[in-house]
Formats: sequence, structure tokens, C-alpha cells
Amino acid sequence: MIQSIWGKLSGAGIGLALGGPIGALLGGVAGHVLIDREGAPFGKPPRDVLFTMGLVALAAKMAKADGVVVDVEVKAFEQIVEVPENEHPRVQRLFELAMQTSDGFESYARQIGEAFKEEPALLEDVLDGLFHIAKADEAVHEAEYIYLKNVATIFSFSETDFERIAARHVTRADDPYLILKADRSMSDDELKRHYRRTVAENHPDREIARGLPPEAVKIATERLATINAAWERIAAERNLR
Repeated sequence: MIQSIWGKLSGAGIGLALGGPIGALLGGVAGHVLIDREGAPFGKPPRDVLFTMGLVALAAKMAKADGVVVDVEVKAFEQIVEVPENEHPRVQRLFELAMQTSDGFESYARQIGEAFKEEPALLEDVLDGLFHIAKADEAVHEAEYIYLKNVATIFSFSETDFERIAARHVTRADDPYLILKADRSMSDDELKRHYRRTVAENHPDREIARGLPPEAVKIATERLATINAAWERIAAERNLR
């Protein structure tokens, strides 16, 4: 993982063109200008780099929106992404540059949304990661919540989908059913089948099989734990075995 991300951001590896605002952000850190042009010899941008740098950019813009100290955001980011000790200054620099760029968060969100438009599950991973970072100070503040909802809209998630994702991170009375995207009118057997299907759809092994970066797998693992916790609450409420 360390080499797959950070090795690509140094030396010749930086030549892998991402383009757009995220490419410009990386170029600012490396002292290079990343070029995105049709027919470029680099091929498709590496998904792991795009995912990770997109998470950095959106997290930094979120920090700017709510005024949270960058150090807190960086530490939360590093709980998701494995960062070698010698790369901590570069991560800090990435956050600082992203906060200072004239590009709004919308441009970063659009680039990520377009890159992963055929993989909504991966876009959901990005939102889960951002929620994790937003909770760094033990609360998701109103400005952060609005910001995340706007990002979700750019990602083409419906309001219902966003509320379901948010329920994994923000406590509400209906959390268990909302997290499972289940209806309280479901019978016990229907709920059991729905729960098993939800687990299968969100299992980290699916992320691994799809060749997604380790960050996405880690986020999926945390999401599955939340789903299982929601099921345990429902099972206890209904006295299910």
C-alpha cells in the first residue's frame, strides 16, 4: 500500500497524469505540472491515487468550510490511509494546498464523481471516509453536514441515499433501520434476508475482488461493522436469534 500510493507521488511516478484540479494539486506538491491530454502515454490515472488524493482534497475543503484545525483533519485522514512516517509532511502540505487553491470543493467532487460514476459504491466509500474525518472532533457539525450533503448531490446520490449514509455516523432514533435501508413493516424473515443481502453487498471482500485500493477496503470494513451493529440492535428489539 505504501508504495502503491506514496511511491507514485515521487520521482518518475508523478508523471502519471491525473489532470483536473486534483492533478494540479499534486503538481503543486511535487513541483511539476501534471498534464491531462487525449492520447497521453500514461493511460488511465491510477484509481488508488485518485481516490486517496480526492479524499485529501475534499477533506481539506471541508476543514476550510468549518474552520477545524488542519492537524485534526490530517490525523483522522491517517486513520484511514496508511502513511509512512517520512510522508507526513507531504500529507500536511497536500491539505494546506487544497485549502488554499482557488478551485472550490465542487470541482474536486465533480472530478471524483465523473471518474467513479460507474462505481457508486466507491463514491459511497469517499463519503464514508469524509464522515470519518468530520467526526475527528467527536461531532459532525452543521456546516460539515451541509458540505457532505452537497458533495453527495454532486456524486448523484439521492437525499434518501445520503440520509442512509449519514445514519452510519450521526445518531438518530431510526438509525438501525435507516442504516440497513430497511422498513419497520418488514417481517422478521424479510428482515433477516434483507440483512444477509446487505452484508453480502457491503462485504470488504467485494472491494478486494474489484481491485479497489486498500483505503476503500478499510472504509468498507468499518461500514460493515456499523451494519452489523445496526442489525444487533434490531435483533435485540425483536428478540431475534
